[in-house]
Amino acid sequence: MTAPHVPVLLRPLLAAVAPVRGTWVDGTFGAGGYARGLLEAGAGRVIGIDRDPAVFDMARAWAGEYGDRLRLVPGTFSDLDELAGEPVDGVVLDLGVSSMQLDQPERGFSFLRDGPLDMRMGQDGPSAADLLNTAEESRIADVLYHYGEERAARRIARAIVAARPLTTTAQLAEVVQSCLPRPKPGQSHPATRSFQAIRIWVNDEFGQLLSGLMAAERALKPGGRLAVVSFHSLEDRVVKRFMQARANAAGGGSRYAPELRQEAPAFTLPFRRAIGADDEELAANPRARSAFLRVAVRTDAPAGRPDPAALGLPQLPGGM
Repeated sequence: MTAPHVPVLLRPLLAAVAPVRGTWVDGTFGAGGYARGLLEAGAGRVIGIDRDPAVFDMARAWAGEYGDRLRLVPGTFSDLDELAGEPVDGVVLDLGVSSMQLDQPERGFSFLRDGPLDMRMGQDGPSAADLLNTAEESRIADVLYHYGEERAARRIARAIVAARPLTTTAQLAEVVQSCLPRPKPGQSHPATRSFQAIRIWVNDEFGQLLSGLMAAERALKPGGRLAVVSFHSLEDRVVKRFMQARANAAGGGSRYAPELRQEAPAFTLPFRRAIGADDEELAANPRARSAFLRVAVRTDAPAGRPDPAALGLPQLPGGM
């Protein structure tokens, strides 16, 4: 059997949520690395949720080792409270695309490997090709700018429309590259931001993120841990502001903006800042350099609903 996949920030995550006990939800099961880590660290049971049905086929080779301690459930983490079906002691979310998906050219996530222009995590709904080949130029530009922070969004959108129909990742990468300067040594690939933005669009990742954080708040028992790993500064900003808002830790008012009446905090924050990878992990996995881990602990206050606008949630003009 091949060595198990070790996800980014697993060691610091397990340390941050220790002691690991009871029932946990791994809302982004993927290759099963966090689920395995939680089970080995002492979780009584892990409920693994994923929107990609292919991951459960891959897990069959080893999932049986854990018997009924591991339950696999297809679905999105935005529904994790309903899918779990019971209050839980912890929730782990690993945001964005997995390295496993990037390594599969047929999934269409990577500009480094030619494949069909797909990018769907759940293998349902419109693909990246469907959206890019039918959307108005202004909509594509909005996606690139708001979801990818791409300054050349309008230029790239114009080139995408001129090159339609696009059917492969190599075609899209070539179009994007043609609009941007050649990268200097050490800079990321020119298509990085565009591919990221389009993937977020295809999978409604920001909508899923907010719904998933609220679902975790509803699912967690008092004292339960929420641990979120993100690789994208926009995602980390949403997670940070959500945790601060729900912990009433976002700062008070001023004489210009009086403090509003606050509800009882739904979380406490055991760490002031995001946790990053240590030198050992960075040496073994350079991808960990951009990873952020944030942790919150559930109180016994009722679950609430934060204001999406206050969380800095990127939103397209006119909605999705």
